[in-house]
Amino acid sequence: MMESDISIVVLSLQIALIATAVTVPVAMLVALLLSRKNFRGRFVLDVFVSLPLALPPVVIGYVLLWIVGTNSWLGQLEKLLFGSTIAFTWIAAALAAGVVSLPLIVRSFTVALDGVDPRLEAAARGLGAGPLRVFFAVTLPLAYRGVIAGSLLGFVRALSEFGATIVVAGNIPGQTQTVPSAIFTRISSGDMDAAWRLAFVSIALAVVTLGVHNWLLRRALGRMSSNSGIRQ
Repeated sequence: MMESDISIVVLSLQIALIATAVTVPVAMLVALLLSRKNFRGRFVLDVFVSLPLALPPVVIGYVLLWIVGTNSWLGQLEKLLFGSTIAFTWIAAALAAGVVSLPLIVRSFTVALDGVDPRLEAAARGLGAGPLRVFFAVTLPLAYRGVIAGSLLGFVRALSEFGATIVVAGNIPGQTQTVPSAIFTRISSGDMDAAWRLAFVSIALAVVTLGVHNWLLRRALGRMSSNSGIRQ
């Protein structure tokens, strides 16, 4: 690989990691609400979180650009505080990647939490444990395989994001040009060798990540089946 290709891959990994790190806590909170709470507006929350799965990524990028762009109140606030907006920066690229990957992470976390026996959580609360202690001492250890699998799925989705990213962050070499946008640029310019190099790297990263994800998911589903058998 050429030095420019390596820098593109490194930037893509950084953006995907940051996007995943920021999205995971939000996804866990939403998954806990969907899995453990029965409240008015639950269906609306589920639909809202799932929208990025149904909408074209370009639409997601346009909405984000409208939110953080210069003409928005948030963009004006950013310009006042920092002298510029986050649009067309790596932060915007991470934001787009996080929003697009959020539904996949939420769904994986919800499945993992549904596999935890609620009687164990109730027993911990009966012994005096608070909500946070129950979550970290009981719920998370029992659901960790599904949580890791969901995080990996979100990471690989963030790594492959193109449509929303190119609208809100652009395709600026060295700043916001990720592997997908770099492949698009190489194909557009007719540099097929460079496009194939980046494509092979993208495929390799996806295969490794998805392989680990599927292995963890099988383990998590096996635990869910065991718990179901015990309850019966």
